[in-house]
Amino acid sequence: MNLASIDPILVAVVLLNFLLLAMARLRAIIITVALQGAALGIAYPLAHQGGHIGASTISVRLLALAAAMIVIKGFVMPRMLTFAMREANVSWRIEPYLGLTTSLMLGAVGTGLAMALSATLPLRQEHTSHLLVPASLSTVLTGFLILTTRREALTQVLGYLVLENGIFIFGLLLVDAMPMLVEVGVLLDLFVGVFVMGIIIHHVNRQFANASTEQLSALKE
Repeated sequence: MNLASIDPILVAVVLLNFLLLAMARLRAIIITVALQGAALGIAYPLAHQGGHIGASTISVRLLALAAAMIVIKGFVMPRMLTFAMREANVSWRIEPYLGLTTSLMLGAVGTGLAMALSATLPLRQEHTSHLLVPASLSTVLTGFLILTTRREALTQVLGYLVLENGIFIFGLLLVDAMPMLVEVGVLLDLFVGVFVMGIIIHHVNRQFANASTEQLSALKE
């Protein structure tokens, strides 16, 4: 399977990872996560068809699934998160535990380690010359950094979405054997997960002045 045509998309995904770690405004982070999800929606049919574009090669099913991914990841989820942010009266500017420069440096080091590690893995020949594994590991690391170094509850949802994007990229290695039902199930889980998190943030804000994860510890009482 020739995956060379999706390498530019994967490069864009990695660059968006760096951008996510360097941003301090929540709305910009939401938009960047949406762009990353939409890019992966475009990459999916190309990876499934080995990078060959044509009316006879890309089926209606693939186009429909790709369109659903782009709509859900690129439009529906960002609008839900923006709505939750407004309803919860969340500050537009985030206050991370680690500085933005430190987070960006950790992301850069992690991306370098991901590229070095991917070269040692026992991959198939057609996968070793592409960026699927490095981009996947880098995106998973970025999601983990957002989850662990950001205070706001809403950024936890964004970190989860980025983490799922990394897992999805790794799943492209097995795209020929990945049933459509499983992929649609993943999208549905994401949709429901973000919807539930929006409700949680709204109700947390009814009890606390801001939607910060530091306040969640009080719920155990």
